[in-house]
Amino acid sequence: MAEIDTFRFSDSEYETRLSRVRAAMEARGIDTLITSDPSNMAWLTGYDGWSFYVHQCVIIGPSGDPVWFGREQDAQGALRTVWMNEPDLIGYPDYFVQSDERHPMEYLAAKLTERGWHTGRIGVEMDNYWFSAKGYQSLSAGLPNELFDVTNLINWLRGPKSPAELDRMRKAGKIVERMHARIAEKVEPGMRKCDLVAEIYDASLRYDADWGFGGDYPAIVPLLPSGADAAAPHLTWDDKRMVTGEGTFFEIAGCFRRYHCPLSRTIFLGKPTQQFLDAEKAVLEGMEAGLEAAKAGNLCEDIAIAFFSVLEKYNIVKDNRTGYPIGLSYPPDWGERTCSLRPGDRTVLKPGMTFHFMTGLWMEGMGFEITESIAIGETGPECLSNVPRKMLVKD
Repeated sequence: MAEIDTFRFSDSEYETRLSRVRAAMEARGIDTLITSDPSNMAWLTGYDGWSFYVHQCVIIGPSGDPVWFGREQDAQGALRTVWMNEPDLIGYPDYFVQSDERHPMEYLAAKLTERGWHTGRIGVEMDNYWFSAKGYQSLSAGLPNELFDVTNLINWLRGPKSPAELDRMRKAGKIVERMHARIAEKVEPGMRKCDLVAEIYDASLRYDADWGFGGDYPAIVPLLPSGADAAAPHLTWDDKRMVTGEGTFFEIAGCFRRYHCPLSRTIFLGKPTQQFLDAEKAVLEGMEAGLEAAKAGNLCEDIAIAFFSVLEKYNIVKDNRTGYPIGLSYPPDWGERTCSLRPGDRTVLKPGMTFHFMTGLWMEGMGFEITESIAIGETGPECLSNVPRKMLVKD
């Protein structure tokens, strides 16, 4: 007997999201919206599959339910994950896949025409990882009117999370707690990094009978550079051994049903240098200041200014943003690509908005990360996981 999915979003939640998108479309004068972002596709329909390497999208027409469009063989996955009915699933034949002679967007243009959705103002996400220049060109050629840019229209609506979404993110928080506990248990001088990453993946995925759930794959792989390599924030791993006298930051995320809770901690093997101790002091003090500003009604920049003011006191320069919104995501990024925690971003913080408060420092010869994922509340933030907020020192 198949297990009942107790974590599935209700149809009414999807209908609420759809109505919010249609209101935003109306405000922009958009009649039909095409989203190729797999996170937006999932948010609107529930679709979940590793099919974003081929052309796919969800169409919000002038009326009715969303329409899923993708490779014909992936329509079976759509049938099993979306809340709409089969007539709203369109699969294109496999001879359109990675062809030099034809393009899936030609097929989409024909299907839009069949439904009478080919006229009026049609919006597409022009600045998007998953919508190519060729896709834009092919779709434009099959439609009578100019296409309009609606990049991030849906992303902005996803900012404040519903109670059901926050529940998923808290579950991701429990997973990342387990991941960091496994790192702390296993890491030691002489251990090969690839073996440590295997432990991280194991801790991120296994089912826990007490919790009643297991983990999903995160949108970004574990990042764990050591020593001077940690001056670069986005290096992955190799098969070299961990060594005494080096610091390593671990930027990882728990993931549950595509909802993420990133969390970074730093481990020093041996006796920490004064530079690491100074970085820890500044970051922790700055984080406290930033968290005090992380409440509804304040601005994104308020969190950043509070944090950067503390760094300035310690003569530390961080010339990049200090956070970004998180939630539902697919590779290659667990951010929502809207606002940022940095001076000048005057986006108003609303209850239920969720951020990775990225207080990482990448300096000459070293890197240091202690971060938190937070949910904005009326009087202050909720930390979505509970891992000791300190540098771990281990011989």
